[in-house]
Amino acid sequence: MPVGEGNKRNLIVVSNRLPLSVKRAEDGSYQSSLSSGGLVTSLSGLTKTTSFRWFGWPGLNPKEPAEKEEVRRSLEAHDAIPIFLDEDLAHDHYNGFSNSILWPILHYQSGVTFSDGPWAAYRRVNEIFADEIAEAAQYGDLIWVHDYHLMLLPQLLRERLAKKGKAAAIGFSLHTPFPAPEAFRALPVCKEILEGMLSSTLVGFHTDNYRINFIASSQQILGAQPQDSTVLYKDRLVKTDKFVVGIDPQKFEDTLKKTEVQERIKELSERYKDVKVILGVDRLDYIKGLVQKLHGFEQFLSDNPDWVGKVVLIQVAVPSREDVKEYQELETEISCTVGKINGKFSKPESTPIIYLHRSIPFTELTALYSIADVCLLTSTRDGMNLVAFEYVACQAAKHGVLVLSQFTGAASFMGQGSVNFHPANFKEISAAVRKGLTMSEQERKERYEKLRDFINTNTR
Repeated sequence: MPVGEGNKRNLIVVSNRLPLSVKRAEDGSYQSSLSSGGLVTSLSGLTKTTSFRWFGWPGLNPKEPAEKEEVRRSLEAHDAIPIFLDEDLAHDHYNGFSNSILWPILHYQSGVTFSDGPWAAYRRVNEIFADEIAEAAQYGDLIWVHDYHLMLLPQLLRERLAKKGKAAAIGFSLHTPFPAPEAFRALPVCKEILEGMLSSTLVGFHTDNYRINFIASSQQILGAQPQDSTVLYKDRLVKTDKFVVGIDPQKFEDTLKKTEVQERIKELSERYKDVKVILGVDRLDYIKGLVQKLHGFEQFLSDNPDWVGKVVLIQVAVPSREDVKEYQELETEISCTVGKINGKFSKPESTPIIYLHRSIPFTELTALYSIADVCLLTSTRDGMNLVAFEYVACQAAKHGVLVLSQFTGAASFMGQGSVNFHPANFKEISAAVRKGLTMSEQERKERYEKLRDFINTNTR
């Protein structure tokens, strides 16, 4: 049976949020613009062989039917289809369950309080997505579902497609870690989540460790039967695999060549000519280990008093989930810790930590990557951490050192080229920072070349 347009295969990409910004203009009309990052770039190379449609929440819910239709028309230019959600339902799904219950468990965080209300909202949103996509899908479409917000969707979607006499291959990609079975069991609805994922044709993870944890959980919790990289469950054979996510190194190289970026690099290099720069770039999230990073750096300054005044930690903490109480409390803790450390080690002519709690322009970010002697990433758990890749992409001239937590997905692939440590051990962080700052040029170059080859091979 022929599918798609001509020889093209139809691909439906599904994510919780559409990768577009939808805004209302002064004249009352709606305008949308495409994001330049993430999946948008990684899928752009397939347009010659594949027709795309992207389903997801547009981030707003107009009340009037005419307004909703206008939003739809605005998004059509980008082959995007909005799935409208009531604001309270969207909040309970995203903040109530996805980020307050599911996200912590996927990242091995304890003390999560389960509640039926957010779980009902999570299930309801997945049902709404399933209804919309099953209606729009054609026989033989490829459907690619993304991330932890939609873990029930493969099963709900397959059920609805079957009722309509349709069939489709369903892929599911998880962009977070998947924990070991004993950790995943802490989720009261772990069986439902696993059954949702196991209705996929293919389930993809960033590392083999996450994939193995998923298979083990399916076996121990549901009684599924592992068969190498596949899982047999209820007469369905589900393929699992590892897919390394990457960046576009050329984007960073091209940005570094811009005149304004070169001028900024000169300014920063002059400002810190007598100081070693350690850079941290993280979303403000408890999985990023920011508090641990600060205490580890404090330990380094205590262990190495001769470095006080000769090293600075520039920490960029991009605001995230600011309406969630735990994140508000984390920001307060980080700000207080920065103040205490600066109060303890500052001199009239120097401050050990520069803390930027805001997003910064891409050109400024690439300049900071370029001049940093060390990039320090202390995640307690992280699906991959592409900051590690971005730093390497900007270090062709300096050969800076990547000091990387062993609990990032990136450490599975970049261990030989980076300095690794346990983020809960402040002495280890201190020793890793010292090693990064004192490493010989020859060793820095050898490590850098390994990292450069990896990021150039594993691009988007």
